[in-house]
Amino acid sequence: MRKVNIFTLIMKKSRLYTKTGDKGMTALVGGTRVPKTHLRLEAYGTVDELNCYVGWLREEVQEAEHQVFLQFIQNELFMVGSYLATETEKGEPKGVGTITGKEIERVEREIDRIDHILPKLSRFVLPGGSEAAARAHICRAVARRAERNTHRVAEEYPVEQEVLTFLNRLSDYFFVFARFESNKLSEEIYWEQGNI
Repeated sequence: MRKVNIFTLIMKKSRLYTKTGDKGMTALVGGTRVPKTHLRLEAYGTVDELNCYVGWLREEVQEAEHQVFLQFIQNELFMVGSYLATETEKGEPKGVGTITGKEIERVEREIDRIDHILPKLSRFVLPGGSEAAARAHICRAVARRAERNTHRVAEEYPVEQEVLTFLNRLSDYFFVFARFESNKLSEEIYWEQGNI
């Protein structure tokens, strides 16, 4: 008799496509079907986009401590996306983690730590300076968009303040991290008024 691996039975591969979204509708966590243009999808889709860019940035970063911190951010963003995909208007989400003051404080400590070693900023910085710095600036800009989209959700549905605060702190973090990466090569680029 042929042996069957128990993991094969548990993890039977399913199709990636379900065809349930072909007509422009999808389901939130909770079961309600909404248009794919729904503001919740715009918010958690942007959080997912940010997570992808953070992964792209992490591939360029050399120091292990920064890679670990970026992976922490990715894990938290995954949780934020799950939270935003959940129907909070039907009550407190069950089985969905969320952001607490502890995660926000960890980001703030990292911002302060990096900012402490940077030269004083006296001019506007342009995105660029190095590959990692340019990627960090993209993360900063997408984090701002994720925050704006999440505020739009909060105008109509319950959203915990910590989620909004976390997204706001991320854009600050990516700004100082971009400066950190630029200054490693002494190539920070400043805005120059008028013709160059």
